[in-house]
Amino acid sequence: MKTSDFDFTLPEELIAQWPSERREASRLMVVDPRSGSILHRTIADLPGLVEPGTVIVINDSKVRRARIYGTSPTGTRVEFLLVDQLDGDRWRALCSRARRQRAGMRYAFADGVDGEILEADGEFRILRFERPIDDGWLDRFGHMPLPPYIRRGDVPADLERYQTVYARTPGSVAAPTAGLHLSAELLAALEGRGTELAPVTLHVGLGTFLPVRTVAVEEHRMHEERYEVPEASAERLNRALAEGRPILAIGTTSVRTVESAWQTNRVQAGRGATRLYIYPGYRFSVVSRLLTNFHTPRSSLILLVAAFAGQGLIQRAYETAIAERYRFFSYGDAMLISSRAEAGNSVGG
Repeated sequence: MKTSDFDFTLPEELIAQWPSERREASRLMVVDPRSGSILHRTIADLPGLVEPGTVIVINDSKVRRARIYGTSPTGTRVEFLLVDQLDGDRWRALCSRARRQRAGMRYAFADGVDGEILEADGEFRILRFERPIDDGWLDRFGHMPLPPYIRRGDVPADLERYQTVYARTPGSVAAPTAGLHLSAELLAALEGRGTELAPVTLHVGLGTFLPVRTVAVEEHRMHEERYEVPEASAERLNRALAEGRPILAIGTTSVRTVESAWQTNRVQAGRGATRLYIYPGYRFSVVSRLLTNFHTPRSSLILLVAAFAGQGLIQRAYETAIAERYRFFSYGDAMLISSRAEAGNSVGG
């Protein structure tokens, strides 16, 4: 299977630069793999589209203000994205003009903090600070890590809108963007319809947002990401599966969390790390409904959605979205895959 089969041309003006005025005001494309139908709604219609008894999986990871800026002794300003904290003072980071940033180079950061690159680790740099950097420091001096296709700096409004209303546990360097559409009022309306929430945590890192660069889809390897499934959420999911009730995942990270936790015919509670890579041919064990944004070309995200709904239908849905002027990517509109067709027999990743 070729990665180029999951490419498409998107008019630049359809890449959302700002969120909708209200979370639930975004447009919603409703796709049914069984009938092949494509309908047009809004996120505000979601409670009426979700069956009573559905368990809704949400990713409660919180986006860190992980973009920081350092100044070299020559006065060059360098951008760093802190991806993982290795210990108190060492972080794995991405940086601008990476080839020029080598081991031994030092930088001055906010609040009088100095840092030094210890080594290059593939596309990463291992950055050591002279004193520990924590989430409190990042909250004061860091910036929201808006993706590069949002061609503007972050503003105070992004502190709220590039974060789900149920974010709890800091650790992500990108938002689980499908959840950005859900307001507290909408969640209450969903629960009023007899649904249950099952919070899980997957800290979004490079595994989620790096593009697939291999020629063949099957050759791509995911970066590891940490996840946790609480006992109460596992119990709700297993009970719903036993009773034949739908499980709706809010976003691809929620899908990958519960599918990674599926072991010995149950969703297992606990912590873990996953490199699960889902592409067409994967057999889903847990999730039967999906709310997701419109994703970038050649990404593992669009491959997962194609695995869930079928490659041909997703291609048609994306062509329709472009023709109907839907807004794409993190601050864009959403798609509800209302029911999943029968899964295949092979497992990707």
